[in-house]
Amino acid sequence: MGRRERPVLVYDGDCGFCTSSVRFMERHVPTSAEAVAFQFADLDALGTTAERAGHEVLWIDRAGRVSGGAEAVGRLLTDAGGPWRPLGVIIRVAPVSWAARGVYRLIADNRQRMPGGTAACMLPAAQRPGAAARD
Repeated sequence: MGRRERPVLVYDGDCGFCTSSVRFMERHVPTSAEAVAFQFADLDALGTTAERAGHEVLWIDRAGRVSGGAEAVGRLLTDAGGPWRPLGVIIRVAPVSWAARGVYRLIADNRQRMPGGTAACMLPAAQRPGAAARD
């Protein structure tokens, strides 16, 4: 894996809540990252797996390092700079990072109940409608 021009944010494109969150980020958070649904990404080239990408949002930095969950959100906000940068740094520093991980996991584990969430969010990626067509 060589250096990439831009970081990559990998999210679950089958999840309405995840997709809505990324669309919000694209409109309001000036990150340099390219956002891509894991269902359409070359996960091997990004250094991750569908299992991990279906479990948490991922941030792949320019050097190819993969961060997930609350850490990924913190890195995205840090990358955005401006007023987002301090929030991104704080999210990644203990003891706030401990709470951020817990909140992230609570939301991720219940995303089907969140605005935009669907029953498909509860299913493993391989069992979701349309999964066979993407393979």
